[in-house]
Amino acid sequence: MPIAPPKLTVKINNANETATLINEGEINILRQAGLTDIEFECRIPQEKYPFAVYKSGFKGADYFLDCFEALKTDRKPFQFIVCRKRPTGKQLFDTNIKVSMEDYRIEEDAEEGFDVLVKIKLKQWRDYGTKTVNIAFNMQKPKASVEPQREASNSPAPATAQTYTVVSGDCLWNIAKKFYGNGGKYTVIYNANRSVIGGNPNLIYPKQVLTIPAV
Repeated sequence: MPIAPPKLTVKINNANETATLINEGEINILRQAGLTDIEFECRIPQEKYPFAVYKSGFKGADYFLDCFEALKTDRKPFQFIVCRKRPTGKQLFDTNIKVSMEDYRIEEDAEEGFDVLVKIKLKQWRDYGTKTVNIAFNMQKPKASVEPQREASNSPAPATAQTYTVVSGDCLWNIAKKFYGNGGKYTVIYNANRSVIGGNPNLIYPKQVLTIPAV
């Protein structure tokens, strides 16, 4: 722009969703921010002003209006850059965002002389694309195979009564699983060792010697 816009409005849109729950009232579902809207008004001089800046010499309003029209009709995003600086040259902030031209409005006012005022609306552009998936079909018929029978991991029940000394971390369930292959048979061990264990089968202590009955 030959003259920087005096005012720039940047609106970060909300994409949150309000829902109503039964007996709970309204809640707010937080989502990622929506696309940013940018609005500003710029003056396009018809005369050469000392404060207007041109990269390659003075250009009339028609040149810039053609540029605006091309940004709209080409249907392509472009980069929008605004840099604000103090008179000392120190940068205040800058706006650098990819946008699309949404719409613009041209105003001619006799009080503004021969200049043209253009009100422009831009919207943030996010690159996107579709993903494709290639699926390969195997036309061969599946073949069935017989797996060898696995050996049973259950421990055989002792043929005769045995003794077992409790170690730290033991419980009747694990001891029954070790000797009988079934932790649910812990009651067999408990009933045979009530005098040693006491009234609570969940409380056994290291170095207790238990009788493991044959079943």
